[in-house]
Order: sequence, then structure tokens, then C-alpha cells
Amino acid sequence: MNIQKRTFDTGDGRIIEIETGKLARQAHGSCVVKVGKTMILATVVSGYDAKEGIDFLPLSVDYQEKFAAVGRIPGSFLRREARLSDYEILISRLVDRCLRPLFPETYHADTQVMLQLISSDEDIIPDTYVGLAASMALMLSDIPFLGPISEVRVGRINGQWVINPSKSELENSDLDLLVGGTADDLNMVEGEMKELSEDEFLEALKFGHDAVKKQCAEQLAFLEQMGGRKPTREFNHEDNDEELRTRVIAETSAAIRAVAESGKPKNERSESFQAIISEYVKQFEGHESESRMVRLAKKYFHEAEYNQMRAMILESGRRLDGRSTVQVRPIYTEVEYLPAAHGSAVFTRGETQSLTSVTLGGKLDEQLLDAPYFHGTSRLMLHYNFPGFSTGEVRPNRGPGRREIGHGNLALRGLKAMIPSDVPYVIRIVSDVLESNGSSSMATVCAGSMALMDAGIKLNKPVSGIAMGLITDETGKYQVLTDILGDEDHLGDMDFKVVGTKDGITACQMDIKINGLKWDMVSQALKQAKDGRLHILGEMEKTISAPASELKPHTPRVEVIVIDKEFIGAVIGPGGKIIQELQARTGTTISIEERDGKGFVEILSNDGEGMNKAIEAVKGIVAIPEVGGTYTGKVKTITEFGAFVEFMPNKDGLLHISEIAWEKIPTMEGVFTEGQMLEVKLVEVDKKTGKYRLSRKALLEKPEGYVEREPRERPERNDRDRGNDRNRNDRRPR
Repeated sequence: MNIQKRTFDTGDGRIIEIETGKLARQAHGSCVVKVGKTMILATVVSGYDAKEGIDFLPLSVDYQEKFAAVGRIPGSFLRREARLSDYEILISRLVDRCLRPLFPETYHADTQVMLQLISSDEDIIPDTYVGLAASMALMLSDIPFLGPISEVRVGRINGQWVINPSKSELENSDLDLLVGGTADDLNMVEGEMKELSEDEFLEALKFGHDAVKKQCAEQLAFLEQMGGRKPTREFNHEDNDEELRTRVIAETSAAIRAVAESGKPKNERSESFQAIISEYVKQFEGHESESRMVRLAKKYFHEAEYNQMRAMILESGRRLDGRSTVQVRPIYTEVEYLPAAHGSAVFTRGETQSLTSVTLGGKLDEQLLDAPYFHGTSRLMLHYNFPGFSTGEVRPNRGPGRREIGHGNLALRGLKAMIPSDVPYVIRIVSDVLESNGSSSMATVCAGSMALMDAGIKLNKPVSGIAMGLITDETGKYQVLTDILGDEDHLGDMDFKVVGTKDGITACQMDIKINGLKWDMVSQALKQAKDGRLHILGEMEKTISAPASELKPHTPRVEVIVIDKEFIGAVIGPGGKIIQELQARTGTTISIEERDGKGFVEILSNDGEGMNKAIEAVKGIVAIPEVGGTYTGKVKTITEFGAFVEFMPNKDGLLHISEIAWEKIPTMEGVFTEGQMLEVKLVEVDKKTGKYRLSRKALLEKPEGYVEREPRERPERNDRDRGNDRNRNDRRPR
């Protein structure tokens, strides 16, 4: 083994170690990044040839956390790691977005980057180091990669910027921002924050980029330590015909420009572009290389589209739908569209539409999280759905893909900062995108904010979101675009989504597709985003300006009763018997959780009467009986010496035959019937056994002239008497 290592200080006393040559030596590149007890194994493999007809980079990035890394066995039926969790997919996407722009545009071989958390320090967040590990593995290979890159997390604690805060430190931070890029440029930003101003946000980006530069320099130093980087493999993955390319661009550009400047809606514009290329390729019918010529012509036509759209925007500031660079598309909003939902909203911006619902539930509706690093429950969910019909396509429904999980997470991050922590409900937000032409995740934010307010959730402030774009050329000229279309995202240089309130940013996501991003571009994008965000909030407020004052009649009500810890078992009962009977009798859903040394009993019900009965029953179970107190009880069982009466929920006491009435009762026959209700008084609690002694006689008026009998005194027994008793017992026949 030729094991190589390098360690460096992050600047705050933490040491990062990079090791290669020990593990996964048959991968094209591999390394282990270690910080404390946290270890990440990164491997990369790439094919040497591209598949036929592929004109893009088939890159897959997979991040997986091993349960053994935290000393846990998976909770699944098979007890092994299965498909990637949502969290793992989100981390995979972060790394993918940072790596993808740095492969040559002509490289089309299947490439896989695998990142595995093989050991974990519970206070070190591993996702802050996976970008470094992925980049180092690529730099150690012969795969053409224009890195290095790295990713860092930026936090702010007590007003001070912090790089890669620990898990415990992050709890006290007012932002959680992941920043990735090269030593020269940023190309990925994502995070959430508590109403950060635009200036503070820009400052956080610059602070994070300084740390990225340091980690990129350390990777280059490691390669130098090993004798330099390996020679890059040779590849030829493109099929080109320069003569045809020149012809197609020259002969279609004018028609493309005319359609681009027409301001037609998306579908009409797409049909017009399709008509141009369909007519153009007819000239190749019957050609001996017809399929190749048609494929290349379409490829060069797309290049002409790219050039003409960008030139039009840079030269005139006019966009495909006729808007200016700062104009937001027309907005239509509506709430209470779904009468049976607890909250709902429709948000339509141009040709993008989200129908969003809010459902409120109880503790039993919490989402279970079974992942190595995040294990427990979640009380807030946002699910984003993107069916094929939203873009006029035929696409089978196979569950959420990585894009849907990523967009849903971004919308959730933007909204959750404004949801009060004391909301007693579990909240599920579902956004169904019914039309899409750019910024569907931001439409989800807007519709989600309105649906939450319609449901009666007391949001601290309404939230909106907007997507910004960028068009540049080689001369340095650029245009920042407000509220981008799908085509502007696809053909542009940036997709910068900004979520926030009127007072600041709550979440963001930025992907940069070019080198040479300048800080003044980001600053202008943030300014335009704020203006657009405020405009959208104004349109939303025309429909709903504040949370509904009351929950809808069909929304379940929640009551939480805090009880002493020792009463938790009494409410649950043996094998759950008491709580199950209580739920069946009252028609409620009851759950119990122990927190901070107390029991929290949550009662969920659509029926007010059932809710009241359940509350009374729980309070009765946890109430402490008082000697001398009067109670209405139910006769449970009758014996020859008295009756057992349930005078409080699940608390039975003995009503002795002598305590039923002032007069002597010779037998219990016919005195009571089981289920009969009667008033009793608690006269004693046995200190040793905790048993209760009841009296009915004490509540009745004493008869006139009644003389209470004095108890007979029993003579004291001496040792001789006890001995005689034993002798008599010994003589009894057996």
C-alpha cells in the first residue's frame, strides 16, 4: 500500500485529515476525509466511452450514511440499509450541483461519485465535509474535472460568523447556509435563516467563500505532496459536423429570433420552434446518414436557440414572454378552494400554478425518521408533487424523484421559520404543481403560506418566494432576470431562488452554471429579488392578509394536559387497557409523551362533547383523592361484606356493609345493583396499601336518638394462650 495523508487546521483548532491509498483502491479515485471520529469514504468511477446518442454528462452522486457509523441497527424489516432517505438525497443533490458545472461540456461518460459515512462523531455534522471528500476523490483520479471544489456551512452565533458549526452550536445559530464552489467562484448555495437582510446574506457568502478557498488550496497541496496530479484521460465523446453546424445556425437564427421576440405563451412558442426544426430537417430525408444528420441538426438548432434568446435579452432587455428584466408575471390567488381540507390555496403566477393543502393532525401523525444521523420524529412535513401533465408530458407516476424532494425541502425551509414553535398540531403541507413554466418551488412557498393562514395557523409573517436568473456574455455584459421562465432557467447562467418575508430572507437556493460570477451580480439579484418578493406579498395580501381567526369547523381540536410523570402509567393502564377504552368511549385520539420529567397528554377530537369527556376522564385519573371529599361513584362489584365503588376514574374504594346506613344491614342482598350511582365520602386512605375506605352513612343524617355502640374490648392474649392455640391446631384432624 502506498498510503498518503495530509492534515490541516481549519483555523479554529479542528483538524481535517485526508487519506488515500488504503481503502477502495480499485476505484478510479478514492479517499477518506476524517474530522474527529467522523470519517467519510469517497469513491469515483467513470466509463471510458460514452453511450451512443448521449450528449450530456450522466453523473450520479450518492451519499449514504451507514448505521454502523453511529452504532445502530437499522429499524427496517430487513435490518439493512435500503434506498436513500430524503436527507441523504438532499445531501447528494448539494454535492451534485457543485460538481456538475466543472466537467467539460464534451465529456459524456457515465460517472458515479459515492460518498459513505463510515464513522460518526455525534456532534460533527458530516454533510459539511462531503463536498471536500468528493472533490478530492475526483482530483486523485484521471477523470477530466476542472476542480477542486469544496463546500462549507456558515452559521452565526451571538453575532459572529462561524464555519462548519457543530450540531450543538448550530442550535444557537440564526442561519444554516451551505456554500460551495471553487477558489475563484461560488456555484452552489442553499440554506435557511431567520429573516437575514440582503447585506448580511452577501456577507455570509463572502465569509463562506474564504473557507472554500482554503480547502481548495489544501487539496492542491496534497496533490503536490504526492508528486502532482495524474494526467487526464483522453476522450472523444462528441459527434460533430462543423459544416452542418454553421449551416443550421445561419439558416435558422432569423426564424428563431422572430419567435423569441413574438411574446407567445409557452406552448405556442414551443410549437413554433418545433415547426422550424421539423421543416428544416425534411431536407435530409433519404440521405444515407439521415438519422445522424437529423440528430446533429437538432443539436445545433438548440445551440442557435441558446444564442438568440440570450442575445435578445442582453441587447434589448426584452424577454421571451415580452416582460422587462424586473417584471413579475401576472398573479392569481385564491383560498378555501378545497372545502374539505383544513386549509387550502391556489397560487398562479403566469403559467406556473400550485394547488396546496394543509392538514392538521396529532402526535400519532408525526413522521418517523429512521436514519443513522437523524433519528426520531418530525411534526412538520411538506410534500411537493410534479406530475407530467403540468408540462404537457406523459410521465408515469413512480413516486417522488430527487428533484421533487429537493424542491419540497426548499419550500419547507422557507416556511418553517415563520411557523410558531407552540403550534399544538402536526402539520402536513402538500403542493400539487398543476402547471409549470419556471419557479414552481416558489409558487409552492406562496401557496403554502396562504394555505397555512387559511387553516388558522398563526404565522409570524406571510412568506413569498421568487426565482432569479442571469444572462451573461464573454464581454462581461449581463442582465439579472426577475421571476424566470423555464426556458430562461434552462438557457441561462443562474437559478437563484430567494424566500422571505417583508423583513428578510428565510431560505435560498442558488445554482451557478458559469465561471466568473461577480459579487455585484449577486447584490443586484438580491435587490431585485426583494422588490419582487414584496410585490408578490402585496398580491397575496389582497386575498388573505392575516391568519384565519378560527379553525374550520371540521378541523380536529387539540388539547394538551400536563400531568406528573408518575401518573403516565395510570392513564395508559395495564397493556394500554385504560387509554384504549377511553378512546373508544369518547371517540378521541389520545397520546402520551414524557418530556422534561412531565407527562404530556394530547387529546385530538372533532367532537366537542367527546373532547370534554376525555378531558374530564384524564383529569379524574390524575386527580389525587382527598380524605373527607364527597364523590359520585358507580357500584362495580357487590360482596357479602359490602360493595366496591369506583368513586373516581380507575379508583375503587370499599364501602363496607357497616358504612352504608346508620341502621344495621344484615345482608347485602338487594341493597345495591351493579352500575348503580351513589354519593360516597372518602374517610380513609390506608398508608401502607393505598386502599380507599368509603362511607355512605357519613353523608346521611343521623337518626334522632341514635346511640352509637361502643366497640367491645378484646382481652389481651398472653403467651400461654397462644401456645394453647398452637397445640389445638396441631390436634386438628388433617
